Amino acid sequence: MAGYGVKLVRKVSSTRAFAKVAPHVIPAFDRTVHRLTRGKVLPSARMLPGVILTARGARSGLPRRTPLACMPEDGGTWILIGSNFGRPGHPVWTTNLLKHPEAEISQGGRDIAVRARLLEGAEREAAWAAVLAFWPPYATYQSRVDREIRLFRLHRVEEG
Repeated sequence: MAGYGVKLVRKVSSTRAFAKVAPHVIPAFDRTVHRLTRGKVLPSARMLPGVILTARGARSGLPRRTPLACMPEDGGTWILIGSNFGRPGHPVWTTNLLKHPEAEISQGGRDIAVRARLLEGAEREAAWAAVLAFWPPYATYQSRVDREIRLFRLHRVEEG
């Protein structure tokens, strides 16, 4: 049954209707529940691993909190996928990370200082293959847009 549930979620998340509605519903719901549970619960993480990214706005410099799906990697890094649910235009959070790569993620009630790096070339291609194996609907999102979906690798910032 669990396998069927995953297949259904993958199918639904690949639809244009999902891409139209999800960006307005999922992040707001995630932010609210995350705040009310003091960072312990992120509802969308029931489908995919997720984090709350806090990055400074590219123009304002003010902290911007964005719930995002992520792909955790061995070694304690994370890949963030700028899919924007397969809609045109890069998501704003990607522009923020390009300008201010020092950020923070909240995961499981813990805040973690990170540095983001845009992946390019062969490194991006390898990460993209891993992302597609991890969550195949990203291929559908890429097929809907002319832009190359941005991938960022987050590394922990060592304290001290």
